[in-house]
Amino acid sequence: MENDNSLDLEFILQSCGIGTDVDEEVLIDNLINLSDNYTDEELVQIYNHLMGTLYNPKVLMQLIRLSDKYRDPSSLSPLLNLLLMRINLDNTPYDFDDLINVRVMCAKAIANLKDTSVVGSLLYCLNNKDENYKVRLACADALGKIGDKYATAPLIDLIQDEDEKSVYLKESAVSALGILGDDMAIDPLVSILEAKQGFLDKFSFLKERVIEALSKLNTSNRKVIKAFKNSLFDVSPMIRINAIEAIMNSGEEDAAETIRPCLKDDDDEVKKNALIALYNLEGRDILDEVISIPSYGDFLRNEAKSLLEEYETGDGEDLDE
Repeated sequence: MENDNSLDLEFILQSCGIGTDVDEEVLIDNLINLSDNYTDEELVQIYNHLMGTLYNPKVLMQLIRLSDKYRDPSSLSPLLNLLLMRINLDNTPYDFDDLINVRVMCAKAIANLKDTSVVGSLLYCLNNKDENYKVRLACADALGKIGDKYATAPLIDLIQDEDEKSVYLKESAVSALGILGDDMAIDPLVSILEAKQGFLDKFSFLKERVIEALSKLNTSNRKVIKAFKNSLFDVSPMIRINAIEAIMNSGEEDAAETIRPCLKDDDDEVKKNALIALYNLEGRDILDEVISIPSYGDFLRNEAKSLLEEYETGDGEDLDE
């Protein structure tokens, strides 16, 4: 968007109280109320200008929210300047750490603009191990949302980097790979699932994200299906539950047969999810079977009866008969 030279930005700044000792809450209200007097195009120009001149974190957060309503391409430059900290804080009471949450919000707003030209800048922040982890997480998420497959290889490098200690960052990178949908990520993601269980629960969370990501990729790939099936024996109940759902949704002909042994799992939630999956695949017959065969146990029998009551029984019949 071209600048409108008739817009008196200095007057607008003064009318909002910028440069005075006005309370920040009053200043935010004044910025919000600008919409009463200016067009959408003018508001975008005002917000862009202010994002380059104001560094109060709370005010900037509100400015980014206001700007994000319009998602105008002209906002990309000031958002990138904030994200990359190409700003001068010498004469302000703030420093880089004060603006971490502002930069996180910038990454989210940049992602909403869907401009692939920013991929390089996002990767720069993502791969900088001296960068704040919140910013790196936000950039990983943004890369997935923008959808440029140019980011696939760097994201794969990140999840394979043994020196990268942030499991949370790897989770975000895995999720981004799932959104990008590039089959090039299949082998690296499968390798994570095939790795031995770590001592930390955080590693289980990473594997859960991997299953979710692989479910968005090519589930007809034999390596993916094999990884899902192997995950049914993982030590983590949540990974087993995620694997059950992934197999149920995979379209595999033997999906029900693969899931059925999970009805005997040691964990009640795993058994419950296996029953729900089999019900979705096979219908009422599995519920009748579980109710009628004592070896399935009381827990699963009660779950089967609850499913019948919720989805199959419409006339109040006694399920114990």
